[in-house]
Amino acid sequence: MQSYWMQMTDGQATLELRDVPQPDPGPQQVLVRLHAASLNRGEFIVGQGLHGKPGSAKAIGMDGAGAVVKLGSGMSSLKPGDRVMGRCPGAFAEYGLMDVREIMVIPAKLSWEEAASVPVTFQVVYDMLVLQGHLAADEWLLINGVSSGVGVAALQTAKALGAKVIGTSGSADKLARLKPLGLDVGLCTRAADFYDTVMQATSGKGVNLVVNTVGGSVFAENLRCMAFQGRLATVGYVDGVLKAEIDIEALHTKRLTLFGASNKMRTAEQRAQSLPGFIADVMPAIAAGRIKPLVDRVFPFKQLVAAKAYMEANQHLGKIVLATSGEG
Repeated sequence: MQSYWMQMTDGQATLELRDVPQPDPGPQQVLVRLHAASLNRGEFIVGQGLHGKPGSAKAIGMDGAGAVVKLGSGMSSLKPGDRVMGRCPGAFAEYGLMDVREIMVIPAKLSWEEAASVPVTFQVVYDMLVLQGHLAADEWLLINGVSSGVGVAALQTAKALGAKVIGTSGSADKLARLKPLGLDVGLCTRAADFYDTVMQATSGKGVNLVVNTVGGSVFAENLRCMAFQGRLATVGYVDGVLKAEIDIEALHTKRLTLFGASNKMRTAEQRAQSLPGFIADVMPAIAAGRIKPLVDRVFPFKQLVAAKAYMEANQHLGKIVLATSGEG
């Protein structure tokens, strides 16, 4: 079968399409004929440690959707032909192995491409908004970079929870296109200059939760915007700014909570612990169409390099997907 690998060199990452043996499922694993896999920005960023040391190479891709081909031992809940989605190491390939603890059956209304956009992105959002962020109905959420894949998923999930959402983006067009998804306040900016507008929108109280997909350049401004007992989730740093000042007085007096949302150091068991809650709390809204994964563009299998370049150009709204059919 064909599979994409990332070759690491000093400060560089090169994508290679290789011919490799089709994997065989072990205990509690499922072999899936992949039909689609979504791009996640973090897996392409050199220096995050996701692909090993310079000189190493690793199959790339984090989540996907496809049809069950073969079951490993100890499996009884699935059968060949079932449509499934989930985390899948090396998902930019024709076939992949999924751990039964992280598999979900695809709702009938979802296409392969929409389903591939769910596992990593929406579960990270669930972690930020529900498990750690405790976002409640009528609370205010601020999303830096609301037009990103995580940003759009956070917007949709927050609206399903009954929250109000402020989002920043450098594109007025993208903000306008997010209005139908429930964006309450759109701020066209990439700078740390949104405090006054946020405070005006929240009647001077500030936001209850922040999702920071941008990084350190907006960290201090986010703290200024937080309400009493506010929470701040850091999920990315596309600006490359990894350090920021912390207003200790604000942290102390407003009883703020700062936390990260990353799966880099989590085990499969730790990741799987949140899946039942996600299936109970979010999947009904996805199945009913109240949350619809937003796919910006689908690239043919042979065009992963072009898909990566498109993502890095920051022109997309929502998720970019690779059709893992081996064609094109």
